Amino acid sequence: MKLWSKHNTQTSALVEKFTVGRDREFDLLLARHDVEGSIAHVTMLGETGLMSADESALAVKGLKEILAEISAGNFRIEEGIEDVHSQVEFLLTQRIGEAGKKIHSGRSRNDQVAVDIKLFLRSSILEIKTDVIDLFDLLIAQSEKYKSVLLPGYTHLQIAMPSSFGLWLGAYAESLVDDMEMLAAAYAVTNKNPLGSGAGYGSSFPLKRKRTTELLGFDTLNWNAVYAQMSRGKTEKLLSMALSSIAATLSRLAMDGCLYLSQNFGFISFPPELTTGSSIMPHKKNPDVFELIRGKCNRIQSVPNELTLLTNNLPSGYHREMQLTKEILFPAMEELRSCLQMMQVMISAMEVKENILTDEKYRYLFSVEAVNALVNQGMSFREAYQSVGNQIEQGKFTFDLSKPLQHTHEGSLGNLCNAEIRLEMQKVSDKIVAPFFAQR
Repeated sequence: MKLWSKHNTQTSALVEKFTVGRDREFDLLLARHDVEGSIAHVTMLGETGLMSADESALAVKGLKEILAEISAGNFRIEEGIEDVHSQVEFLLTQRIGEAGKKIHSGRSRNDQVAVDIKLFLRSSILEIKTDVIDLFDLLIAQSEKYKSVLLPGYTHLQIAMPSSFGLWLGAYAESLVDDMEMLAAAYAVTNKNPLGSGAGYGSSFPLKRKRTTELLGFDTLNWNAVYAQMSRGKTEKLLSMALSSIAATLSRLAMDGCLYLSQNFGFISFPPELTTGSSIMPHKKNPDVFELIRGKCNRIQSVPNELTLLTNNLPSGYHREMQLTKEILFPAMEELRSCLQMMQVMISAMEVKENILTDEKYRYLFSVEAVNALVNQGMSFREAYQSVGNQIEQGKFTFDLSKPLQHTHEGSLGNLCNAEIRLEMQKVSDKIVAPFFAQR
């Protein structure tokens, strides 16, 4: 059933199946937000006189009943009904009569979908923020716990300089701070109201768009009606870039986990239930969780490109390709959340190996320490570098591991600055604040 159909035309069943695609599947995710948008809209219609006060109140009451059914899991899109918008309007009209047919006044499916998606994305960003903060807090806690346990640092996958588990874990915590900056920027763009832009060219009705903005808890609105529609696709792409940034951090941490768990490194271990075995090799403890996080997050990093290819070079106005952004972005958000949550499981259960650097193969890890010691005694850096280099070439280099490492500057293994990193995360996370809904 199409509420917008004309009586003398009938869409081909083949065309209808092709154009609807997976919309019904994803529309269920939008149902709550569709009703919230409709409550704000009909409230505004009642205040402007486009619906009577009684009609508006009756519609709001009916819509809140549908909202309760959605929350209880009792809502579905019936067979033969095209989408969530049609289902909500159909149910409402069944229950309250003619007043239900008035709720679409001053509104197009274009701005209806646009506001639904903005509300859904805003809610999803808040959920992702929570998952990022949870992982961040865990990384900082583990960084503090293991800050004195030394770990070899690598460049080019060659032994480089001493590091620590505290420095390693704290690095990924701070990486999440920058990822949160991206998420906050996406939130700011998402938190703008497109409702009232109609099909993309406004309306001759005296709509009060500031009022629906207030009712829906948006920070502001997309002022220009044409741009309100052009923000479709652009909003999704900006959010996908934030998802990609978080995914890149997770993928890299997962890769470290795979390396550090392998016997050639042997820096970390996990309880047997968090690794998997082999069908023929009884000794195997495979890092499948890390490998899947790495693979899934690498796929998520392709989402901005996929959205670019979908929406690039479109002229102004609405185009049906926008429908496809949902099936690209919505699963990616769900996948990222599962990766964030599984990374928490792994990092919380991780056990670290102590006294790693006593192994002979890490002897040259301390060459820079030796150079710096000579510089501190008055030798020029270039002479000290050559002196230690000659000792290494002649096989005479040694370093006393009993000497404490003097790394004191900000962000070094002796001064992790985790408190400062926490403060940076707090500042950026405060930019993503749950909205106040005037209608509630």
